[in-house]
Amino acid sequence: MTQKKESALGRGLDALIRMEPEKENKPEEAQKSSEKPRSKSSKPTTSKRKPTPKKQRATKKPKSEIQDNSIQQDLVDSVINEVNKNPRISLWSAKSAAVLRLLKKTKPEFSISKEASALIEDAVKDKYPELWEVFEDKNI
Repeated sequence: MTQKKESALGRGLDALIRMEPEKENKPEEAQKSSEKPRSKSSKPTTSKRKPTPKKQRATKKPKSEIQDNSIQQDLVDSVINEVNKNPRISLWSAKSAAVLRLLKKTKPEFSISKEASALIEDAVKDKYPELWEVFEDKNI
């Protein structure tokens, strides 16, 4: 039997807190797939330059990112204003809702909102650490 891969679409909280990391293309594989096929008559070129070790590679921001800082800051400010007016989000997840509602009925003082907020914050912080840092020091 073949198993059908389950889509994360419409799974809401379940999709955010799933334990399996997604497989990402390695940079080498991406480079190989973008290379043009060589003709049989062309010889491979060799380079005398040694590859730069990962530790020594520069982590420069692309020029477009540097130029877009003011635009990005405007966008961040706009998002902060929206969130300060309405910090709520909506999601649909039948399994998560069932678990949280069962906990609400069986544990005194259990809050679905507080638990969902904690779970989502942890998941978002783990999945998007760079974006999380943007808002870390902001007054939200």
